Amino acid sequence: MPSKLLGLPDEELAKRAGQVGGNECFAELFARHRKKVFYACRRFFPDSPAAEDATQETFLRAYRNIRTFNEGDFSGWLIRIAKNACIDEWRRRRREAVIDEIDLAEQPSPNRLDSACEARLMAERVWQEMRSLSPEQRRCLELKIEGFSYEETATRTGLTIGEVKSHIQNGRRMLWRRTEAVFAKS
Repeated sequence: MPSKLLGLPDEELAKRAGQVGGNECFAELFARHRKKVFYACRRFFPDSPAAEDATQETFLRAYRNIRTFNEGDFSGWLIRIAKNACIDEWRRRRREAVIDEIDLAEQPSPNRLDSACEARLMAERVWQEMRSLSPEQRRCLELKIEGFSYEETATRTGLTIGEVKSHIQNGRRMLWRRTEAVFAKS
């Protein structure tokens, strides 16, 4: 790595990376930020392969869009890309998830099977009702379910902490009203 790049700030490297022949500058940015991006993705995904995929996608998107970076905090810009890549990866994996098959060798009891089916149906009903919420309420609730704090949710969504709290509370209230009858039967 040329030593002349080591002393340059990220923002200058990003500017140079957007120019023809700026691959060395982007390589330096990658070297500086790869661990930070990986650990940010790792907080989103418990398994390393998914975090690695999201990290790779982050840098691919950053490379493709480096010309759109207009001054400011390069690290913050990159982490925003990482969060969006994580969300997209999570959605892709969720769509690909196959409903768990019952292990035929286990031979569950009928009561246990009924309970498992009821639980699955209830969960599907809640997710169905979540899709009918406003996009902000749904996204805030999804992030809350995934364990993100109000601050992290605000950062991911671009909302204020107060708006996040409001969307979560209103979303919970709407879900409760819409699913109350289903849960009362169980």
